[in-house]
Amino acid sequence: MDDPATRGGGPALVARRLDVGYDGRVVLTGIDAFATPGRSIALIGPNGSGKSTLLRTFAGLLAPVGGALEVCGLSVTRASKRIAYLNQFHPNATTLPLRALDVVHMGRLDRRGRFVRRRPEDHDAVADALDRMRISDLANVALRDLSGGQRQRVFLAQVLARRADVVLLDEPSAGLDAIGRSVYLEAMEAETTRGAVVISATHDVGEAARCDRVMLLAGRLIADGPADVVLTPDNLLSTFGIGLSRAGDHLVVTEHDHHHDH
Repeated sequence: MDDPATRGGGPALVARRLDVGYDGRVVLTGIDAFATPGRSIALIGPNGSGKSTLLRTFAGLLAPVGGALEVCGLSVTRASKRIAYLNQFHPNATTLPLRALDVVHMGRLDRRGRFVRRRPEDHDAVADALDRMRISDLANVALRDLSGGQRQRVFLAQVLARRADVVLLDEPSAGLDAIGRSVYLEAMEAETTRGAVVISATHDVGEAARCDRVMLLAGRLIADGPADVVLTPDNLLSTFGIGLSRAGDHLVVTEHDHHHDH
């Protein structure tokens, strides 16, 4: 767990014995989390491990099933303006007649989900976000005319435009090519430098290893701490049923014996 004394200021997110789920079903239980400003946290686990459900709970889109959750010292509902959330799925991305610029401007919605009169700082935030994701030249292009990777950059720019204290990302590098991934990683590093907490759910172990902390999830918290401590073959074996070990310059995959219970 992070020590707030090492970063200054109070915590940006605190969860105590948090249970999360939906439709009356708990999918992840007993989560204790403490995130301080300027830190990045990766959530890693197999499909169905609770990563997305935990992010949606942190974002205030799902009510906790049990336990306590505070964001910036407030309830999640009261802290909504200080949260930015990137969903893993965008079902209307190719049907709505929106330009990239329009989508990024949505990051400036007020806490009631309404557009208010745009101020100069709103335009500045949107222009800066487009520039940081290297898509300024696509601002007036219809979202449905962009490639999947370009659309992902647009949605990431929407998150950046919000200038939130807590940035929550579900599979943020999905669909990005090598250049797009580099641009994304640079942007997230800048977010933590300005003092935001960045929490991302990812299947990319290499991406997770760049974060200050890693939380391994599999219906419960398997391990939590610095990447070099958490991302061990034994922990990955407990989480995924596979592990990674190094043999010279190569990573070797190890698996559970199929004759044993997982």
